[in-house]
Amino acid sequence: MAEEPSAKHHHAETSDNRSNLVDINVPGEKREYTRTLKGVELHDKETLEIVCTSKPDKADEVISRLWRKLGGRPKLLTAMLQHDKLFTFAGFSIESDKEKLKLSSMEINPNKFIDIQRKWGVPYTGKEYDSLTDVAASVIHPFYKGMKNKINTQENYTLWGTSKLPDNLIEYAGVDAYAAYKSWFMIDYITDGSEYAKQREAENFYDHAYCPF
Repeated sequence: MAEEPSAKHHHAETSDNRSNLVDINVPGEKREYTRTLKGVELHDKETLEIVCTSKPDKADEVISRLWRKLGGRPKLLTAMLQHDKLFTFAGFSIESDKEKLKLSSMEINPNKFIDIQRKWGVPYTGKEYDSLTDVAASVIHPFYKGMKNKINTQENYTLWGTSKLPDNLIEYAGVDAYAAYKSWFMIDYITDGSEYAKQREAENFYDHAYCPF
């Protein structure tokens, strides 16, 4: 969710029932934890609250809260992923996303899963497929061109999927998810507007057309 910033930099809250213990991270160890980052900066002074959790129950709790805001009944994550009307999921190179979801026995409704790379191209880049940073910077704000500046893609690659995930990667993952969502929102809006204009012009043409015979 986006909100007006209350501070220049984000702050974090941790919930892992280990507050009185020395926190030692053992490589490869799987641990349950929830990390919340508030005030993560986006473009134009917007901010993001990110909840990163390894607990399925926590994910269901957040999703249920969102459902209640929409006036619906609480639903689980698995039900949300399979919903055929209210949600559209968008990403880049989604085949890898599908494989990762399968590891957790989850699947997104294939009719509602959009691969943005195959639906949109940034003009004049010369690329066969554009990256998320290319697309987001062109349809949202140039701010997103620097999305990866806070991470080392080679060194940090080995940390994905570990417990606990470092704050800089939680922040990157949250901004990445927001950028994908907002990019598709803008692209879909622009596409609908273009189709509407074409339909309007076609109707006007036939309304004014006449046969001289």
